[in-house]
Amino acid sequence: MNKKNISRLIISFCLFSLLLISSCSPQPPSRFEQAQQESNNAGNKNIAVDKDAVKGASFNKFFPISSGEYERVFTQEKSGFVQAKLKRNGQDLAVLAIFDTMSNPSAKEDFKNSTDKINGFPVVEKGTNNTAVLVADRYQVSIKSSSTDFDLEQRKDWLSKFDLSNLAKLN
Repeated sequence: MNKKNISRLIISFCLFSLLLISSCSPQPPSRFEQAQQESNNAGNKNIAVDKDAVKGASFNKFFPISSGEYERVFTQEKSGFVQAKLKRNGQDLAVLAIFDTMSNPSAKEDFKNSTDKINGFPVVEKGTNNTAVLVADRYQVSIKSSSTDFDLEQRKDWLSKFDLSNLAKLN
């Protein structure tokens, strides 16, 4: 064996060893795998939807209807949740939503000290641009302003336009 062949053999052995070592080393989890692992570690706090949650389509009839310059556009519907945009002359004003707290009972805690009411149901401010009412100690109806022109009083006015009394009868 000459020197040139020995050099090739050594280089080949080194390359093979590097390839073997790199293929056997554990890969860091992708950001999706990491997020899934964190979600699993969180336990029951992150259950997406309780099996007893009301179907989202059941909530549609309780939303205020489109009228005049206001348009209601449903944007998302899944078990225990439905969401719509409120638009005026084509511009987004707010996001309207009904959420079944069966999937997240801790959401009801926010309403325990509420003194404000709409149609007899407790109301709370959630941040600076979100207002919610808890109906029948189960359904959270909320309005989040998309426009700075859509203020607290308008959110409360639109919350009162939901059919809250019939929503309270929904099982």
